[in-house]
Amino acid sequence: MFKKETYMARRAALLQKMEGEKGIMLFIGNVESPAQYRDNAYKWRQDGSWLYFLGIDEPGLAATIDIETGEETLYGNDFDLDDIIWTGPMPTIKELAQSTGISKTAPLSALEQAVKGKKIHFLPASRSYNALQIAKLTGLQTQDVMSAGKAGCKHASAPMLSAAIEMRLVKTPEEIALIDKACDLGYEMHTVARKGIRPGRIEQQIVGEMEGAVLSKGWGTSFPTILTQHGEVFHCHSHALPIEPGRLMVIDAGAELNEHYCSDFTRTYPTCGKYTPRQRDIYDTVYDCNELAFSLIAPGISYRDVHLAVNRLILERFQTLGLILPGNIDDMVADGLCGLFLPHGLGHNMGLECHDMEDYGENLVGYDPDQQRSTQLGLGSLRMARRLKPGNVITDEPGIYFIPALIEQWKAGGIGKNAINYPKLEEYYNFGGIRIEDDILVTETGARRLGSKRLPASSDEVENAMAQD
Repeated sequence: MFKKETYMARRAALLQKMEGEKGIMLFIGNVESPAQYRDNAYKWRQDGSWLYFLGIDEPGLAATIDIETGEETLYGNDFDLDDIIWTGPMPTIKELAQSTGISKTAPLSALEQAVKGKKIHFLPASRSYNALQIAKLTGLQTQDVMSAGKAGCKHASAPMLSAAIEMRLVKTPEEIALIDKACDLGYEMHTVARKGIRPGRIEQQIVGEMEGAVLSKGWGTSFPTILTQHGEVFHCHSHALPIEPGRLMVIDAGAELNEHYCSDFTRTYPTCGKYTPRQRDIYDTVYDCNELAFSLIAPGISYRDVHLAVNRLILERFQTLGLILPGNIDDMVADGLCGLFLPHGLGHNMGLECHDMEDYGENLVGYDPDQQRSTQLGLGSLRMARRLKPGNVITDEPGIYFIPALIEQWKAGGIGKNAINYPKLEEYYNFGGIRIEDDILVTETGARRLGSKRLPASSDEVENAMAQD
């Protein structure tokens, strides 16, 4: 936790942004979630909204803020002797409340009566327990209070969502310091992974080594580790293959601190330590896209425009390589042809979650009110399109992928038939994919990469590092 004054200031700012509203703001913290039975639970992780506004990293709590009076109450049950036998001495609810600057406490059983007859403002629930509690207190259906993907939750409080997003999008210096620390831990885990790449080893061995490096200093990984020689599969979580010579290995992994701030890096390595000429052509294109995006990031710039600039560079390079036929690049960008090679967006917000606040709804978090999500493949997957502000923390993760099933579908449908060199693309069906990802802070004058040092990124840097490992 930060100092209690940090959470008091955050709640005060939230309350001020809710001026003119009636009722109460409701916060439901996570509970432990059984893996097979109650006493064998999944690894404990607190809700991000709860961590941001209250900071208490313990299960089974709720809180309210009365918008009209400003009164704050923490709800929870003190541990009894049966609990303490298993857990040892635990802080009381009053002590937990004091740690976050709340003076009033009550048992959980008092929550229903406390909110009865009042308008309840809540943020979307991402877990079933939280949704059940909110539904019970509001009279809504469980599915009506849960996170619902890109569109968010229509029954959640619009003013509370707007206020929370506005606050959390801009990181404070104390948050940035922790994200820098998470990036340093991410640097360590990726360095361990790179050093472990040798033909004949099993992918799982590297995953175990890199995740062990994180667990020795932090909470764990910020999302399930992606380590694969099939980089064209974005979320490949299988790690069963032996490392083969001549392949490309995509490692997309992040560290989460005990304070729960995250990092998220991706690097793509040649399994033998040297890129083939064809691999280097594509790798250098992705690297140049990463550098281009970083050079464009600045206050007032729309990240959607940065994504489109990356699209343009990919298509220009592919014309040079003969994968794209001669023609007008502007028209190709407008037609979304780059989606065949970059079907995901350029980046996302990051903070207390790897994909920060996406439980609120991607469109709310990642788009300004005057922006509309595209329907095109690639651009339509862009999670962060907003005009950038100092304090935004985003990822810069361009990639190029050759996905045979997608290429065949476009070819059969005649998409881009006058622009895409489909016969030449067949030569890349066994190529895989390449992604390079850094974590970026938007500053007053531009941007900086987070963490005290950058992982080797250019093809020469990667090869030199692997030669020394």
